[in-house]
Amino acid sequence: MLNDDLKDLEKKAKEIRIKTIDAIGFLGVGHIGGAMSIVELLTILYYSKMHIDPKIPKMEDRDKLVLSKGHAGPALYSTLAQKGFFPVEWLHTLNQGGTKLPSHCDMNMTPGIDMTTGSLGQGLSSAIGLALAMRIDKIDRNVFAIIGDGESQEGQNWEAAMAAPQFKLNKLIAFTDYNKMQIDGYTCDIMPIDDLVEKWSAFGWSTYRVNGHNFAELDKAIDDARKSKDKPSMIIMDTIKGKGCSFAEGQLTNHNMVFTYEQAKEAIAALG
Repeated sequence: MLNDDLKDLEKKAKEIRIKTIDAIGFLGVGHIGGAMSIVELLTILYYSKMHIDPKIPKMEDRDKLVLSKGHAGPALYSTLAQKGFFPVEWLHTLNQGGTKLPSHCDMNMTPGIDMTTGSLGQGLSSAIGLALAMRIDKIDRNVFAIIGDGESQEGQNWEAAMAAPQFKLNKLIAFTDYNKMQIDGYTCDIMPIDDLVEKWSAFGWSTYRVNGHNFAELDKAIDDARKSKDKPSMIIMDTIKGKGCSFAEGQLTNHNMVFTYEQAKEAIAALG
């Protein structure tokens, strides 16, 4: 990836981060931590890797994304708005009456959302269903799935982990947002899940581990995963929960925070 491309992605990520902080801050409460930790991933997917058309959200011949950790929806909404799937002004209606942007992703309400999610532990199974359906329909595109480390403690994920290699779903590329925190504390204290690379490899996946905030590493891992011929891929992303939000970054309490619009503006100003 060229330096100019990296700089452009960094600029886009900063804009998405600002829009997300602003949207949640305008509402006054929301899942800021897990939204911030996947901004770079969403940026590179929607601006560099995915075959999509904002003017035709339901285009049949498109790549699809399943955000299993649906509570990070505000970051995805900001990305979709910035790409032109819907007006940016919608972001200030987040999780309010009559909104098309509910707290958790809903494919029936929001243009650009490919799967309704938020009941944690189920998104990867949905992604497998989409990948199988696309194979049957002879649509040669990727299904991307983003799961959280907290939901990785749930059994359905590991049933899905067995199923995807069995069906040789090489078009399925999944990511684990490994920020090492969940709503009740640190994952290592609640239910340790290490070593994720060994676990996913043992289940038959092509497995990679990257800095989830580093575009060059994400770029290479996604390109390598796309070359898989007979198995799905899992990219473990080491991330920081709340990344880039001054009052939330690295805070154990940032899963779902109450904060004022003034705090949001101060955090945005701190981004420069």
